[in-house]
Amino acid sequence: MTTFKLSDYRKRMDGALDSLRKDFAGLRTGRANAALLDGIVVSAYGSEMPINQVGSVSVPEARMLTVSVWDKTMVGPVEKALRQSSLGLNPVVDGQTLRIPMPPLTEERRRDLTKVAGTYSENAKIAVRNVRRDGMNTVKRLEKDGEISENELKAHEKDIQAATDDLVKKIDDALAQKSEEIMQV
Repeated sequence: MTTFKLSDYRKRMDGALDSLRKDFAGLRTGRANAALLDGIVVSAYGSEMPINQVGSVSVPEARMLTVSVWDKTMVGPVEKALRQSSLGLNPVVDGQTLRIPMPPLTEERRRDLTKVAGTYSENAKIAVRNVRRDGMNTVKRLEKDGEISENELKAHEKDIQAATDDLVKKIDDALAQKSEEIMQV
């Protein structure tokens, strides 16, 4: 017998919001943020590794990131990975440390980043709507199989829709906050 737990679907919806927040952390704003480098992978020791597994990333000042590479043979590959990333970074090598100044964003680049943030939020909404659809299909199947009444079906559908509306509002709020953060001069 299948049971319906709204908390399971809400947890999956919350996962979409968590994923969106991680995506937003990787978007560049006017300030340096260590999460900006999370998506960069380095060819190291015969495989692809995240940058934070070959060195420590820190933010010594508002417009500067540093990567302290643990193994000096990895300085070159880390520098190459940073230069080849789509972030437009220009690291300066200082021994085993790479200093990465964050150039100010142009107005055009800010608008582009806002569009990217919009795309991320739309993907999160799609994920939430997919969870909603799964929940609705589950309760309809339970009602069809006679495991729940029509009144329970309506109540569950209402709960699923309320959870969906709540998460979509949180996604919209997160997008508005990130867009404002990006557009600040």
